[in-house]
Amino acid sequence: MAKSQFTKPFTQQEPIPQKGIDDAVELLATGRLHRYNTIAGETAAAAVLEREYADYMGQRYSLACASGGYALHIALKAAGIRPGDPVLSNAFTLAPVPGAIDNAGGKPVLVEIDENYCVDLAHLETRMRQTGARFFMLSHMRGHIADMDAVVNLCKRHGVTLIEDCAHTMGARWNGRRSGSFGHVACFSTQTYKHLNSGEGGLLTTDDDEIMARAIIYSGSYMLYARHGTLPAPEHFAQVRLQTPNYSGRMDNLRATILLAQLPGLEKNCARWNERYQALESRLAQCRQIQLPRRPEAEFYVGSSLQFRVEALQPDQITGFIDANTARGVELKWFGGAEPHGFTSRYDSWQYIEERQHLPKTLAVLATTFDLRIPLTFSVEDMDIIGDIIADEATAAVG
Repeated sequence: MAKSQFTKPFTQQEPIPQKGIDDAVELLATGRLHRYNTIAGETAAAAVLEREYADYMGQRYSLACASGGYALHIALKAAGIRPGDPVLSNAFTLAPVPGAIDNAGGKPVLVEIDENYCVDLAHLETRMRQTGARFFMLSHMRGHIADMDAVVNLCKRHGVTLIEDCAHTMGARWNGRRSGSFGHVACFSTQTYKHLNSGEGGLLTTDDDEIMARAIIYSGSYMLYARHGTLPAPEHFAQVRLQTPNYSGRMDNLRATILLAQLPGLEKNCARWNERYQALESRLAQCRQIQLPRRPEAEFYVGSSLQFRVEALQPDQITGFIDANTARGVELKWFGGAEPHGFTSRYDSWQYIEERQHLPKTLAVLATTFDLRIPLTFSVEDMDIIGDIIADEATAAVG
């Protein structure tokens, strides 16, 4: 009997809404792509996006940036990092997070994760005490949200500034509160595989006047900060504008225009992702060889990807399991590899981190962790086919 095959690509996104295409073409006809290149009476698309995203988040300020990684970098700078400062971050994340810490002059200090892919709270507190770190860059990696009430309490108790990396949690919530509204500052990505798609791009949000004033100047405002969509009162710029360097990481109007057309549909798309995620999760849960993370009741996640473990797999079986799924059209990423591959890398491959850090719990969790994207170009019915293939191959590999 022939094995079932899946034939759709895992990297194909939905098209940009027609309004975004039409508005982008209209903008291109003007030639005014730079966020500060406006005519009398015109508000730049980047400024409009900042207002609309701040409103969506229920926060005072939003800054449109060139990338999510750039937003993370200036978030640290605007929050007051000093050269050599230790910055805590969970070890299960992607390379732009420690990269942003390094770029800001900090030293990444990695924290263990638990079996649900969230930061290990006990180890986090231990590292806070050991290092005296003033910053914690919490990566909501692959959309898994830690107990944010506990995280916030720990940060308050130890005087730690919380910066949220929400690249994978745009639209998600904890106990009804939006991801990104718990820390002093939050950063979001609009790279193609995220929840809004501008190819590359990012957004920074905060309620803090001083952080926002510095972030705007860092982004490269050329003293044109008054043209931003959300900004603090002029007095907050009096000294900041003279003391803060320009790092030129602005978002342009073309990307902002594309994003403005997508933002009204974000909530609907979050529900569509979860419908697909839950269908796949339900199918995989029927396979005894597969271990799925527990999603707490307080977490409203956005299931744009799914992670699972096959703990019975031996190291020499990993490649065969991935290849067997690939042969049937299912693209799995493995987070346990010692060598970086594509977008995937394990924390100990970031060898520029000066302090070698051994995190046995994280290594054990990642050793058999697999990951797959759930693009909205897939149907709910597609999830059953994908789930059948993964379950078949897990059963064949470990019995």
